[in-house]
Amino acid sequence: MKLNTYISTGVLTLFTGLSLISCESDFLQKDPITEVTKDNFFNNPQDLETYTNGFYSYISAPYTDVFSDNISVYTGASNTDNLLRGSITPANIDGWDWKQLRSINYMIENSGKAKGDQSLIRHYKGVAKFFRANFYFNMVKKYGDVPWYSATIGSNDEAMLYKAKDPRALVMDSVMGDLEYASANVLPAKTNNTMITKWAALTMLSRVALYEGTFRKYHDELGLQNTAAKFLNRAVTASQDIISNGGFSIYNTGKGAEDFRTLFVSNNLAGNKEVIFLTKNNKDQGVSNNTHTVLGWQWALSGSLADEFLMNDGTPFTSVTDYDKKTFTEVFTNRDPRMAETIMPPGYATIPNGDPYMLQPAFGGYLQIKFYPRDPSLRGGWNLNYTDLPIYRYAEVLLVNAEAKAELGILTQGDLDNTVNLLRRRVKMPDLSMLAANATPDNYLAKQYPNINGGNRGVLLEIRRERRVELACEDKRLDDLFRWKSGALLGQASKGIYTPALGAMDVTGDGKPDIAILEAPGKEDPLSNIPADIRAKLTKFYISDGVFYLSGGTSGNIMFEKDRRLPRTFIDPKYYYLPIPASQLILNPKLKQSPGW
Repeated sequence: MKLNTYISTGVLTLFTGLSLISCESDFLQKDPITEVTKDNFFNNPQDLETYTNGFYSYISAPYTDVFSDNISVYTGASNTDNLLRGSITPANIDGWDWKQLRSINYMIENSGKAKGDQSLIRHYKGVAKFFRANFYFNMVKKYGDVPWYSATIGSNDEAMLYKAKDPRALVMDSVMGDLEYASANVLPAKTNNTMITKWAALTMLSRVALYEGTFRKYHDELGLQNTAAKFLNRAVTASQDIISNGGFSIYNTGKGAEDFRTLFVSNNLAGNKEVIFLTKNNKDQGVSNNTHTVLGWQWALSGSLADEFLMNDGTPFTSVTDYDKKTFTEVFTNRDPRMAETIMPPGYATIPNGDPYMLQPAFGGYLQIKFYPRDPSLRGGWNLNYTDLPIYRYAEVLLVNAEAKAELGILTQGDLDNTVNLLRRRVKMPDLSMLAANATPDNYLAKQYPNINGGNRGVLLEIRRERRVELACEDKRLDDLFRWKSGALLGQASKGIYTPALGAMDVTGDGKPDIAILEAPGKEDPLSNIPADIRAKLTKFYISDGVFYLSGGTSGNIMFEKDRRLPRTFIDPKYYYLPIPASQLILNPKLKQSPGW
């Protein structure tokens, strides 16, 4: 995926050299930074702008949840998948990469020598601090405690070069400090929404504050529960600042599901008031992405995700009699419109008036359609698609505000109407009632999140549902499970569509069979009642291929042989952290391994 950096070729070459300098003996690059020096650069705001433009490659636009329970199966490599199957060790893990940090710190510590408009100088210093906060937030999510470096480390700074980890509390206070500076000094409209603004910084601040506040609340093993409210309160005030002063709004022209879809399939989001920060793609400029891959390539979505979309009257699908025995064509009937904008519905065609795209049982059947460009002219194949991709959108800010207030016990119905219910009204779903949700908490959700207690239990469960369905495929789900201490859900075997029996199935909704799931080639007795001409057109899939099976043998949900062969297990609290590579512990004996490893 490519990001616009607006840097001239010469400067881009400079930044490539700067960012990718490698080291032979440790994670903190000892090689001298070439070309850019204190003497020939950082002299004015233009230099700072040029330098910070190089940081935009450090952040990308999400369009998948491939490392979470929103995915049925993923055929690519994943540390999370390997972790759950017990194949990760300190000896074979990679990571612990600090190259970005040195470039960022070098800019921050030299920004003070710039002369000129001080507000612009503070702006670009704030942009750099935003990226440092983003870097460290990602490191803390992976490892917990990590060393905090606020300056560039040279080869002679052995005391700092080989320092021990700093406590999570210190690091996260420093992350928040960087984001507070960025929010106060990055200008609100210095650039368009393809660059970091005050509102992007506040969005990041609210996201980090919610993450850390809930992580501390639910992870009692940290001993930081008494500090959780401080972060949750800041999540409220930061999100409220955006709501009150940012000028953003939920994109709603009255077209329901189409308005939701527009956010993920458009090539012109620059003026969309819901988009706070985005990746701009342009066919004429050759700037593209690879969202074409979301339909029928490497992964599909899970039955667990599909089950959480409400009925269109606002009642839970999981309360419907025999909900778990609904066929593929039946599960889409009378559902939250966002479901058919996230999961490919029956009869979907990639070309207007073309043949329906056929689901793939080997992936479970629930193919991801969210982010798939509907306009064929915007689809060119691998890495050649030209839709804009949101990085931060206002919907997340509203969900942060609602969840933080619910966790603090200060949520009101008015707050829900100004946050969650704006999202529901966009797609013409009924409002969420706080009174009704708390009076009768959803049993299905309560079993997923048994550690929620208190008078706001019901509405918190519904806010979590809303996050899952609204932000599906936007790379939020894994973080949510980790901060809620709900990693156990990752240990469950994933499921796909329900299959009543071996034989032919209608999966396009036209009443005619399209595919057949059979035990093995040659065993076609289940098709004996199908006319020969129709039988000849069926796409056949065989359990004997060893990729999937049915939970009931000859009927049931599609399940995956990999989960049976290598069962998933989540070890709590060990798996909330990745191990530090063993080689790094040898290089720096003061480092301690991640908890449990």
